[in-house]
Amino acid sequence: MATIALDATYSAEPYLTGIGVYSRRLIETLPTLETPHRFLFCYRLSRLSKRQYFLNPGSVPGARAHFSVRVYQEPLTFWLPWQAHLFHSLAQRPPAFHFRQEIVTVFDIFPITGENYSTPDFRKKFSDLLLQATGRATRVITASHATERLLISHAQLPPEKIRVIPLGVDSPAINLSPQERLRERARFLGGEGELILSVGVIQTRKNTLNMLKALKSFPATYKLVLSGGNGYGSEAIHEFIRTESFGDRVKLLGFIDDAQLARLYQAASVFLFPSFEEGFGIPVLEAMANGVPVVTSNVSSMPEVGGEAALYVDPHNPTDIAQKVVQAVEDSALREALVQKGLARASEFTWRRTAEATLAVYDEVLKL
Repeated sequence: MATIALDATYSAEPYLTGIGVYSRRLIETLPTLETPHRFLFCYRLSRLSKRQYFLNPGSVPGARAHFSVRVYQEPLTFWLPWQAHLFHSLAQRPPAFHFRQEIVTVFDIFPITGENYSTPDFRKKFSDLLLQATGRATRVITASHATERLLISHAQLPPEKIRVIPLGVDSPAINLSPQERLRERARFLGGEGELILSVGVIQTRKNTLNMLKALKSFPATYKLVLSGGNGYGSEAIHEFIRTESFGDRVKLLGFIDDAQLARLYQAASVFLFPSFEEGFGIPVLEAMANGVPVVTSNVSSMPEVGGEAALYVDPHNPTDIAQKVVQAVEDSALREALVQKGLARASEFTWRRTAEATLAVYDEVLKL
């Protein structure tokens, strides 16, 4: 039996990013597995005001393994390395303390690979943190072979140090009928039309600008709905919306809660995700699980996640993006095939499998 500590910091938010979803679902699922280990779920002191979002003992249905919650902060909780045999960093940064054994999950390495995706200061800070974390770790977990290849080529990690563990996706909490989906679509759009949905931060890396350029070629009844906050490059994107007078064809929803997001997915005509670089791409699976045809990029991890259940585009080509979106909307046979393939594809990715594979890496490292 060993004590395993995990950095659960990013799970303590009302609206979860991809790292937050991964952190929350992993720490919820690990205690339900058959294991002699006990877990410490650690939150940085900065999240103390959000402790209502902490995972609490007794709140996990079917929990078998013992777990408890810790707040950790250098130098205040200096005793933590003596309480844990292994520390798992879930946010591609090194822990504040040195532990006997360390594992880090790396989602993407765009601070190293993408000069146009963030500021120089951000790239310098998070590249250094990522390289420190991967250098210290006994094992590095990543969600896709695409990121594995980048870690080998750009972070000089030996392949034997990396373990690829795909992420999971939740089954929808609701399942609207076709008529209900149309009503929800009209509600989100404020009238009739086709709802082209994209979920994610509005930023350069997510390729929001080329989505908007593609919109110029869409039929007039097509409207683009963006759900997510603002990120690097969002100012230019908002300026483009103003310049093109897209006010009535683009809806910016910001962050919305899970219940609304499920309804939004199921209201969509097509899910559009032409990102330039992703460590995995959870929204692709979320859309598939909700029965929505997916159009996504033919680069990075997206083909690995979508398999044969998506239409793929050149993310640099707005014309290609527009043509594939219109095809997914108007070719009814193709649309139905994408929906059925997507449902089957999403069912292959479960958080239990993610947690079981992660637990196997813990056992591997603890035996060293």
